[in-house]
Amino acid sequence: MAKIRPLRAWRYNRELSSSIGSLTSPLFDVISQKQRDALYENPYNSIHLSVPLHGETPQDAHETIAKWKADGIIKQDPLPGIYVYYQHFSLPGSNKDYVRKGFVSFIEATDWGQPDSDILRHENTMPHSVSDRVEVLRATELNVSPTHGLYFDPSFELEAYMDESMLNPIYETEDYQGVRDVLSVIHDKEVIQKFIDKLGKERVILADGHHRLEGSIIYRKELASKGNHTGKEGYNYHLMYLTNGEADDLRILPTHRLISGLENFDKAEFFKKLEPNFIIKPLENPNDVTEIILGKPWAFGLLFGDEAYKVRLKPEVIDHIEWNFPDVIKKLDLTVMHYFILEKGLGILGKDQRKSTNISFERNFANCLTKTIKGEAQFAIITQDINMETVKKVCYSGHTLPQKSTYFYPKVICGYLFGSIKNDEFELPLDPGF
Repeated sequence: MAKIRPLRAWRYNRELSSSIGSLTSPLFDVISQKQRDALYENPYNSIHLSVPLHGETPQDAHETIAKWKADGIIKQDPLPGIYVYYQHFSLPGSNKDYVRKGFVSFIEATDWGQPDSDILRHENTMPHSVSDRVEVLRATELNVSPTHGLYFDPSFELEAYMDESMLNPIYETEDYQGVRDVLSVIHDKEVIQKFIDKLGKERVILADGHHRLEGSIIYRKELASKGNHTGKEGYNYHLMYLTNGEADDLRILPTHRLISGLENFDKAEFFKKLEPNFIIKPLENPNDVTEIILGKPWAFGLLFGDEAYKVRLKPEVIDHIEWNFPDVIKKLDLTVMHYFILEKGLGILGKDQRKSTNISFERNFANCLTKTIKGEAQFAIITQDINMETVKKVCYSGHTLPQKSTYFYPKVICGYLFGSIKNDEFELPLDPGF
């Protein structure tokens, strides 16, 4: 089962840490160009490690890290610890104050391609993105930002120790999402052992960071193949933020689809192709789409400028899906969308959809509406969120969800801490026995 261990994190020096909010950054796969441009102006912002400037190479990142270490910009904590990380947030339309509770540690980067893997994925990856992550890891030997994994403990055994740690926070900032991020650390050996023992009984589902984790897996195999492999080297591990999948504060938001650039697209002809499979209903107010489709299986919203429609699959045609998927995948909302709308309605074959330039992704409903009204997209497909039980069923089945099925909110930020897998920095002092 999952093997975790504490780490001696690299963190900004005391002087810089007093303004830690100016040093944090969004993850590499969600940051906008506008955000990048603003953050690059600070020479010590973590963006320089996570998303180097255009034209910079992994070797440049290596040199930046070496200089920051030599100049004392970042320093390694003297004692190993489990770093507790809480994210306080709210959601539109809800009065509830959410707190996602978790901790950051190293976890063994076991190969998820094996049936007995300790870490299960729910998405496929794109090879070019994985190769980029491997190159950076090979050059820097540093995990710049933690991926996000889920363990499942209905007894919530670890939360009491995390709550106690939070009485003495190291950092507290408000990030680009409007989320309040708080970090603390646990050094107590007996408490750390409780975390190790608890996760030792668990299989972890990866929520976010598939490309980064696969990069670690490939890098581990690369070095292990060179001989003298013991399994204890730093390259065997990967930095991960672990949260309890049983918590009510775990939110999965939908990802909508924007369709653009289709040649000779004809809306009337498109609807003719949908009619045999869907019940189609025009809506008076586009802003009502998300509420109208909420909770209804195989229901989607379609936005054409200021016109909106609800489309819902006729139950009797669900078995018409010809893709060779098990029922746990075939009956997902997004499988229905990819098959009946994108392939049968638009003619974009399933095997071509991942690389299609006609399909883009947008998580904000208002942005979908704005882009269709402005003509920046031909139309938008509004989807629903997916629940945790569905994610678990798919992962345990050994299959993966359709592309961009989940958006675990909020995203982890980069810059609070970095995890080195260089052996002399990875090893713990005086062998505490972990």
